[in-house]
Amino acid sequence: QVQLVESGGGLVQAGGSLRLSCAASGRTFSAHAMGWFRQAPGKEREFVASIRWANGDTYYADSVKGRFTMSRDYPRNPRNTVYLQMNSLQPEDTAVYYCAAQQVGSSNYNVWGQGTQVTVSS
Repeated sequence: QVQLVESGGGLVQAGGSLRLSCAASGRTFSAHAMGWFRQAPGKEREFVASIRWANGDTYYADSVKGRFTMSRDYPRNPRNTVYLQMNSLQPEDTAVYYCAAQQVGSSNYNVWGQGTQVTVSS
């Protein structure tokens, strides 16, 4: 069984920064990609950022480009560990942030973490 565990969420003032971490535990797996998603109250879950495992290419939602940076701790840490550095946070970034993995052979993100709350006060 593969599990993803997020950490690093919290309360921060507008303009501040947070760094989220996501670590995989349990059975090792091969990932095609890993991503961060978020869901604000009353809204649908939305894509934030992703990283292609084969080459480290990253992709971002327009709303976070230039402010958020996704990275991985690989190959130093062979486990699927990723980070989301969030700078210049704004109240509209308030949401539950989820880490997800698209395993090799899957057509979509099929492993999800439990989420971590990020609250940005104005």
